[in-house]
Amino acid sequence: MKGWQNSRKPKAVVVGGSIAGISCAHALIEAGWDVVVLEKSCAPPSGSPTGAGLGLDPSAQKIIQTWLRNPQLLHNSTLPLTIDQNQATDGEKKISWTLTRDENFNFRAAYWTDLYSLLYNALQSDTVLWGHYFLSFCISDDKTSVTVKCKVLETGDTIDIVGDLLIAADGCLSSIRKSFLPNLKLRYSGYTAWRGVLDFSNNKHAEAVLDLKKAYPDLGKCLYFDLSSRTHSVIYELLNQRINWIWYINQPEPELKGNSVTMKVSSDMIEQLHEAAEKVWVPGLATIIKETKEPFLNVMYDCEPLKQIFWDNVVLIGDAAHPTTPHGLRSTNMSVLDAAVLGKCLQKWGVENLNLALEDYQSIRLPVTSKQVLHSRRMGCIKQGLNVAGRRPFDPRTATPEECDDLQQKNMPFFTDVPSIFDVTT
Repeated sequence: MKGWQNSRKPKAVVVGGSIAGISCAHALIEAGWDVVVLEKSCAPPSGSPTGAGLGLDPSAQKIIQTWLRNPQLLHNSTLPLTIDQNQATDGEKKISWTLTRDENFNFRAAYWTDLYSLLYNALQSDTVLWGHYFLSFCISDDKTSVTVKCKVLETGDTIDIVGDLLIAADGCLSSIRKSFLPNLKLRYSGYTAWRGVLDFSNNKHAEAVLDLKKAYPDLGKCLYFDLSSRTHSVIYELLNQRINWIWYINQPEPELKGNSVTMKVSSDMIEQLHEAAEKVWVPGLATIIKETKEPFLNVMYDCEPLKQIFWDNVVLIGDAAHPTTPHGLRSTNMSVLDAAVLGKCLQKWGVENLNLALEDYQSIRLPVTSKQVLHSRRMGCIKQGLNVAGRRPFDPRTATPEECDDLQQKNMPFFTDVPSIFDVTT
């Protein structure tokens, strides 16, 4: 192993304190780096305003467990997803039937805030600087350091933080990426996604959940996809008696305000959502949607795979490196693997060979994430009945078994053989 042991301890500045940024902190600390994470939010999240449920694949599970003091905590705070089922729904007749069923699925269902808390609480408390708003960065003339300028929101002061490496974990709308790729435009998918989590732990919604479980008998271990004409929904159970649901709706691109893909919704929009759910879905799912407090609306984007994800001593990870639609359950999983591979590459090469380390990271991750982003795009188009080259628009009522096979998660490239940290030798 080369590197940091023979000199000073290198330092990384991570911009973005979501799961991607926190994962980077774990991976780089494990590699022997000092890490500081800058996050504009003023405190750790107690709720989940822009995320709800997520599915962790086996590789991400294994990596996260190495970052926790007690690996069993991940198992204790998630539920198994051992079944991947796609089914068709006839909204008029209120009936559903199975299109595909894979009983060898090996994911786990996590609530975003639960997973975040696990990862955050396993770090030293001073790793994340809350209420620090990223402003700009400057790479030194000799390319050996980067200075990050940020605003401390509590005081209004502007401060500089110097590191050997700047990690952009600032999401799909990354401002750091924009400084290198100013003309890159995200691609609107053609649809938005209503999302929500129903908490039924207080028995208030017990009857609705009983009805739901009659329609979806494997809740608690199954990832359900319901497909109707040019639309589909996702539903699965989370720990502590919560139901996570997503409903994708084709529509023209909405106008977004601010630096977020989450739209503000009005009471009128929510009322229209409830009325539409009654017409499209079986009563169990429609009731869950109607009883969910504060559903939110995400606008779905991805972009053409990037050919480069680092410049000098600045590197992109997570959604900043590969904005994706969520149909392959990739966003969080790609972020965790990005972080782990980056950490191993830095450990392998040392800070004095930073360029080689970042080239290594890029060469391992880009072939994987590029194919996964494009496959997720294709899955979304199929399930939404949109045009896909080489096939007719998917209609769940008339689809052939061969057409239905394309719906399964296991078709994701690198689904079981993803090149990851285990391919980085020291």
